[in-house]
Parts: sequence; C-alpha cells; structure tokens
Amino acid sequence: MSGVLIDGSLIHYETFGRGKPIVLIHGWLGSWRYWVPVMDELAADYRTYALDLWGFGDSDKGKEAYDIDAYVDLVIAFMDELGIFRAPLVGHTLGAAIATILAARQPARVSKVMAVCLPLTADGINRKLLSAGPNDALARLFWHRRRPYPEIEMSVPKMAKNAIALSIQAVARLDLRDVLDAVDAPLLTVYGAKDHVIPPAQAKELERDHYAARAIVLPGAQHFPMLDQTAKFTRLLRDFMDVETPEELKALSIKKEWRRRTR
Repeated sequence: MSGVLIDGSLIHYETFGRGKPIVLIHGWLGSWRYWVPVMDELAADYRTYALDLWGFGDSDKGKEAYDIDAYVDLVIAFMDELGIFRAPLVGHTLGAAIATILAARQPARVSKVMAVCLPLTADGINRKLLSAGPNDALARLFWHRRRPYPEIEMSVPKMAKNAIALSIQAVARLDLRDVLDAVDAPLLTVYGAKDHVIPPAQAKELERDHYAARAIVLPGAQHFPMLDQTAKFTRLLRDFMDVETPEELKALSIKKEWRRRTR
C-alpha cells in the first residue's frame, strides 16, 4: 500500500509496471481496484498509477471535498508528488469529468485523455442517481439485475458518507460540452452499449466537427467496460496511446480481430 500526503490528507494509490506513465482515475462506485485488470495488461510497457480520490477507497474520509475543482487540484497535486509532469489520463464517469477538465485547464500536464462513460450534462446521467441517497442505496442502481464485480462491491463500505450522491451532483451541475471545446489534446470517449447509468446515445454529441474528440461505443459492454471487456478495452487503450494527430484519432476503431481474440 502506497500513499502521499496532500493538503495534510492521505491519498492512497498503487502503481504497476514500468515505462511511460498513465494516470487512472476511478468513478463514483469503486476505487483504484477496478483498474487492476487493465494495469496488469499494461504492466510490460507502461507504468500505471491509480489513486483513490478523497472519500473513496483507502484515502482520507475527513476532507469532504467532493466538488470537481477540488478533485482536479487533487490530481494535479498527486502528479506533482509523484514527479509526473505530463501524462495521459484515463478516467471513468467522475474520473472522466476530472480528466477532461484538467486537460482543458492545464494542457501542459495532459498529453491525452480517455474519458470512459463521460456524462456531458445532467441529462447524460440516469435520473434515479440524481436524487440524494445513502451510498448503499445508490450503489444498487449501478447493477441493473446483475451481480457486482468483487473489485467494486468491496469498495462500497469504504466510501465516506454520501460520497456517491455529492460527487454525482457535482458532475450534474456541469455542462462538459463547453469544456470539450477547450481541450486540444487527443480525447477519446468510450461508452458501453448496454450502460443504463450513462446512456451511450450521448456519444453522438461527440460527432460534431467543432470538438477535437472522438467517441467509441463498445458493443455488449455495460457501465464498467474495463471489467466487462478487459482485453478489448485494453487493446483500444493501447492503440489510443499511439495516437498523436486528429487524423489518427479519427481513424481509431474497434478492430475485428479484437472480437476473435476476446471471446
């Protein structure tokens, strides 16, 4: 277990592999743990860092700073502490919003962003999640008639009181379409075709020419594509790490051989 002190509060993180850094930021339901399969897949070529945000996992629960600005500052401070000046960011829901905003505000620090299940507006979030409620009640809404992954189920009891509700409401107050125009780095959004939490239909918004971004919908994936389809997700992430130009981003796609190899 590794940790750093930021503003006097402990931030827990774990790191795998060696090579160029990638920073992974979890979402509303979970902690660093649900990135483990992806981190394992990338370990031979990249050094991945996954942190627990304030209020989640094994990080400090007393901060009660669940607004997006505080989390953006936290990730910047985390990178500073680890000596990471510039890196790709991979974020999921809450983490996707944090990564996208950080890229817009601090372009020198972010080389590219993979924003997984990015809610562009409050309309892009399941309405049932927008009402305040305890962590346990809201957590059940993420599972739509299926058994939760152990990596996520074990994280729910560790969350600070109302951490899910408050961080969801913080994102719901944003209109990330405005932020997208300010992001110059390659930005790939990834949605699960069967996600009932963040509707994949909003991927169509990313097809507009004025965004330097791209959206890909993973067939069959639900709200946690990094766990639903780990091999396919990681292959897409690897290909995205090689993207340097808008033309390469536009050409990025799910390849047929990925389907054959991940059955």
